[in-house]
Amino acid sequence: MKKLNQWSILIIAFFLSASLSAAEEKKPNILILLADDLGYGELGCYGQKVIRTPNIDALAQQGMRFTDFYAGAPVCSPSRAVLMTGIHIGRLSIRGNKGYFAAEDAWDRVALKKSEMTLAEMLKGAGYQTAFIGKWHVEDANDFSTWAYSRGFDYAVQEQWAQSRGGKEFIYNKHYVNSDTEGIQYDEEAYDCIDEFRTELALKYLDDEYEVARPLFLFMSYRSPHAHELYIREKERYADRGWPELQRTHASRINMLDEQIKRLLDKLEAMGELENTFILFTSDNGPHAEKGHDHQFFKSSLGLRGYKRDLYEGGIRVPGIAYWPGKITSGQVSDYQISFHDVMPTLADVAGIESPVQTTGLSFAKTLLGQEQQGRGHHYWAFQGAGGGVKAYRQAVRMGNWKGVRYGNKGKTELYNLENDLYEEKDVAGSFPELVERINKIILKESQPSPHYPWAGELAGDKP
Repeated sequence: MKKLNQWSILIIAFFLSASLSAAEEKKPNILILLADDLGYGELGCYGQKVIRTPNIDALAQQGMRFTDFYAGAPVCSPSRAVLMTGIHIGRLSIRGNKGYFAAEDAWDRVALKKSEMTLAEMLKGAGYQTAFIGKWHVEDANDFSTWAYSRGFDYAVQEQWAQSRGGKEFIYNKHYVNSDTEGIQYDEEAYDCIDEFRTELALKYLDDEYEVARPLFLFMSYRSPHAHELYIREKERYADRGWPELQRTHASRINMLDEQIKRLLDKLEAMGELENTFILFTSDNGPHAEKGHDHQFFKSSLGLRGYKRDLYEGGIRVPGIAYWPGKITSGQVSDYQISFHDVMPTLADVAGIESPVQTTGLSFAKTLLGQEQQGRGHHYWAFQGAGGGVKAYRQAVRMGNWKGVRYGNKGKTELYNLENDLYEEKDVAGSFPELVERINKIILKESQPSPHYPWAGELAGDKP
């Protein structure tokens, strides 16, 4: 009996040691926090003076803030598609909020191809449990195989709108859970804002579904401060400022988003998971000017030219904050140029896996870790507005400090030197024809033809 007890002790010790070893080797959790239409200048850490964002500011102070961080596109669907696949817009299936369907002679939403691997599919293959909450917007609403739950997320809560070409109808403000029929209705009267509701869903997921032994990939796709959701229950926030009601609501929703992020981070800390979590906070594009909102009221672009749908800096340069305890030195500010397609290879490095061959991006993990980072040649963006002819097609390239912008209705490539003209006020294309030619060649190289985007593969404006 004594000998049996000794063996029992050895067995227990072995499994305890193995358990501790597994815990020590657990891959980092990954948390993406994506705001909707949040401008470069709408956070305190980027220079905002009146809208309060103390918790996001603290995240930046404890991590790394990027000054030259770019969305994948100037509107949500293609930008989110670039983020989700690591493929820049010139080679991606989605290049606008809507694409052209020749058979119906109509513009409608385009879904990611099944061959375009998502972040969730990549990380799930590395043993991650994957969860998505919020705005997906890279799917065909009538095809559930294109929804988040079918594209690598073990748990997916998403809102939905019907296709304009017809098909299934969806209930407004219903959040569908792992299904295109079953879900939870958002009750405006029960929450200060929709992002409080989404945070509640995330907290419930962490309580009920999260497996401590496995690393977590959680993608929080918030609604603020998009004009689509103007309701807030709390009416007193910023009421003493004398601002127009629409602007007060806009500021309040950003402030509320900041508070909801704090709730989520507090939960991870209470679970003992925050110290082993890589966090990326950003926005899908520049600030909006919709439903009467004035994007200049709070200097939402921080003086940068343009806003949502523009390929000038104000439309695509967005906040970018990375946090990784024990890895990123606190309080760092980096001017390394990053675009959304760089996120997939970076997360692959964070997870310790190979990056998919599909990605056109470059990992910025070395920058995060304070190591010498590989340089890059250029970034490319495009935007196809629904209808409107060639004038609705826009293209841009950043090459070092040089920025080329080409709007179809102008029919020529503008050139700016961002080193001394950050606000893109002086077009110097006439003085540097060789640079313009280089940029035009990049546009033609990077923009591959697409059946849903009629001017892809061309220099927009070259045809009537």
